Amino acid sequence: MKRVLFDVAALIARVATGVIFVAHGWQKWQSGLGATAQGFREMGIPMPELAAGYATIVETVGGIFLILGLLVRPVALLLLINMLGAIAFVHGTKGVMVGEGGWELTGALGALSLLFLALGGGRISLDAIFGAMFRRRADRRAAEEELTAYGPGRTPTAGGVAGTTTTAGGTAGPAATGGPTTPASGSGETPEVPRQPAAPASGRLNDDDMREIDALVSDEPPQHRRPPNE
Repeated sequence: MKRVLFDVAALIARVATGVIFVAHGWQKWQSGLGATAQGFREMGIPMPELAAGYATIVETVGGIFLILGLLVRPVALLLLINMLGAIAFVHGTKGVMVGEGGWELTGALGALSLLFLALGGGRISLDAIFGAMFRRRADRRAAEEELTAYGPGRTPTAGGVAGTTTTAGGTAGPAATGGPTTPASGSGETPEVPRQPAAPASGRLNDDDMREIDALVSDEPPQHRRPPNE
């Protein structure tokens, strides 16, 4: 609720302040830049031609931008500089009351410009609309880039590490363990792995091997040695 009240108050303040600036800027346009520069020169403002052009453009265009809520903070900064110059060179030494040439009006407009510079123009503005559009577009682009980075058929894992896969039992696959794994059987028992025949302890032949070689050479059946217990 407080946010809504701020947005409505900011809208009203922006429109009222913008109308005042547009009125003063349009008055300078109608008088002409030459006449405005001459008036600035008589008031003792330095560089009157440049100051007249700056004040005319900033008050007219800046006032319109304030009403629309477009580029509120940059415009508010330019308007604040304009009001500070008016107070410093013209109205600061003439008291407060505007009827006596004091800084009453320029001070109020400068304070409003400072407020817009600090807080912005609220959500009821073109700045808020364009900002929301740009944020949605940026979020969509970031999501598309993330999907493109993983590529088709690849999705981010729960652990956040790309390139690892998990089996149905929840154990890490070869990409995660770094070595080969054997599939688990349905009964939960470890499958038997066939053993390789052991190499002989030495390069020498035993007695059984010699008898088999003799049998092959003499074409006689080999005679196996009986166990000592028989």
